[in-house]
Amino acid sequence: MKAAVLRAIPGQLEVEDITIDKPGPHEVLVRTAAAGVCHSDLHFAEGKYIYPTPCVLGHESAGVVEAVGDQVSYVQPGDHVITCLSVFCGSCQHCLSGRPSLCESTETQRDPMGPPRLSKDGAPVWQFLHLSSFAEQILTHEHGLVKINKDMPLDRAALIGCGVTTGLGAVFRTARVEPGQTVAVIGCGGIGLNCIQGAAIAGAGRIIAVDRIESKLKLAESFGATDLVDATKGDPIMQVQELSGGGVDHAFEAIGLKQTAEQAFAMLKRGGTATVIGMIPMGTSIELPGTDFLYEKKIQGSNMGSNRFRIDMPRFVDFYLAGRLKLDELVSARIGLGDINEAFDAMRQGEIARSVVMFDQ
Repeated sequence: MKAAVLRAIPGQLEVEDITIDKPGPHEVLVRTAAAGVCHSDLHFAEGKYIYPTPCVLGHESAGVVEAVGDQVSYVQPGDHVITCLSVFCGSCQHCLSGRPSLCESTETQRDPMGPPRLSKDGAPVWQFLHLSSFAEQILTHEHGLVKINKDMPLDRAALIGCGVTTGLGAVFRTARVEPGQTVAVIGCGGIGLNCIQGAAIAGAGRIIAVDRIESKLKLAESFGATDLVDATKGDPIMQVQELSGGGVDHAFEAIGLKQTAEQAFAMLKRGGTATVIGMIPMGTSIELPGTDFLYEKKIQGSNMGSNRFRIDMPRFVDFYLAGRLKLDELVSARIGLGDINEAFDAMRQGEIARSVVMFDQ
């Protein structure tokens, strides 16, 4: 099959022919229909996070089941599925306490002494986050998939596999935003836009979008932002505090920078919570004023929106099919696999929401 392989970090992806193995007892082979190009992929390609090479990147995808292992009962060939990097074992402490997105078990991975899922000319190719979606096929554990309604367009479904679930989940599950509360979202890319529409669905009373790019702020308004803050026109902290009357109940950082994480905390009112969703580069520390903790201000992380994806993702599909969730507007471009490096370049420019690789192009 064809796949986009990263052979050096930092580096460009190269489309190559590689080999994918047959499904093991609990594994599923999926024909990839679409894969979103996510900032997380770019972070690894640029070396901000470490991963072994050669590897096939990609982790936000949807497709159709082609084959299943002999102990798989959850899906069958022909089922439409969304993949999720939050592969869960179902038996560890995190899974059993209702936090499967924190699962640390390795039992969903192959034995390193056995044959790899991906290879080329007999040499292993590393699988990225259990998935490696920038490929014509995906081989993963059955606990990395969720069945969905076949009426759902697969290019839109792919976005639910990471960006949508991360943004909405941060609002619904990690922060648990309540009706009437005030919210600020820093960064109006794919994750931030989903935070904004999640806050709108949750009934937030005021939703303040913060960005430096006018086109993104306009898009944020269409996703439910009630107020827009251009960070190039004055201190964004002061602007948010003025709009909210002294600070917000919840601030979401959706970029992954030291400065914006610190700004999110500074935007809070007493008792407020800052939720950092963005992937802050390894080795970076953030600094916060210790006196603010006296006023019960909190800061927390969010891993893939604290998801329970087999429950959450079908609900998000239903939201979309009912017209309650914006997904069409998130797709900035549909591209072929050979255009993947250009999609990363467009992401670096910061002016797009999502490029989606279509495997029928």
